[in-house]
Amino acid sequence: MKTDPDYKNRLLEAICNTIKPAALMEVCGTHTMAIARTGIRDLLPPHITLLSGPGCPVCVTSQGDIDTVISLVLNHNITLLTFGDMMRVPGSECSLQEARSQGADVRVVYSPLDALQMAQNNPGREMVFLGIGFETTAPAVAHTIIEAQKLKVTNFSVLSLHKLVPPALETLFADKEIKVDGLICPGHVSMIIGLKPYQQLAAKFHQPCVVTGFEAVDILESICMLLQQIGKGQARIENQYKRVVRPQGNPIALKLLEQVFEPVEARWRGLGAIPGSGLAVRDRYANYDAVRRYGLIATEDRSVKGCSCGSILTGKISPPQCALFGRACTPLNPVGPCMVSQEGACAAYYRYAPMKG
Repeated sequence: MKTDPDYKNRLLEAICNTIKPAALMEVCGTHTMAIARTGIRDLLPPHITLLSGPGCPVCVTSQGDIDTVISLVLNHNITLLTFGDMMRVPGSECSLQEARSQGADVRVVYSPLDALQMAQNNPGREMVFLGIGFETTAPAVAHTIIEAQKLKVTNFSVLSLHKLVPPALETLFADKEIKVDGLICPGHVSMIIGLKPYQQLAAKFHQPCVVTGFEAVDILESICMLLQQIGKGQARIENQYKRVVRPQGNPIALKLLEQVFEPVEARWRGLGAIPGSGLAVRDRYANYDAVRRYGLIATEDRSVKGCSCGSILTGKISPPQCALFGRACTPLNPVGPCMVSQEGACAAYYRYAPMKG
């Protein structure tokens, strides 16, 4: 990555000199925050639009799945172990934080191995780790399940709400209402899955894709690369993040995912049910599957009145176009998950550009 101070200006000049209008979508919450924090969106010419996609794992968790989690902690004598971002996501009746105030045992952990250690330290208490995330975090959860079996920990299980990015991107591209001309692909996820899934998407939907890092220069370079492809009528996968992402991805992490999880249909906020986009615990690790252990049944999705998170996650509108943004919905009083998560588009806009659409 070049660090020449003038290089950013040259990249911006190249972007501004393009003629053809283009709508580019980033599908990584870290990119969403980086774009907002660095003000890149405001530096681009009017004919180049940046859209935020379904890149925040907390945000894309369906309302029904959140309600299932809350029902689990309220109706079973268990301790739920979760990442902090999930605590304040509103369910239909309450959040996990509010459930804790009602007596539910909900605790924040920083890794799945921390959760396993807590289960070992409290052998008389049932511990459930809430598995949220994409291909980036799922391998660590898979490793933890293998360790739990190896150590014969019997009071530990995982509620897997993990999701796979490529099936969601295919659903996005197939939706005629979503106008996207190029994709800024997630660097973290691509470290695991490599480039092949994007090659298939680019070929099937004739969509340029660029895997991108997280510095301002990375993002500006990726925009230039996408615009060059669009200008030439090309559609292929390019890797701007070569210093980290390898074409084959991470074979060890992929092997862990294959060993512990199997692809299943999953519900996404804004995109609905997508076949093969979720990860369920395989039969060989059934003792560590909270769905089996507690007989969990999927809760029906309920729409949140006035909340536009689904449309924001599919790039149909920007956060300030939601009627609740910055008014009824703020970080202190969130109505939807996009205002809660550290990777949420609404949180990014509110923090860095609250008055701009």
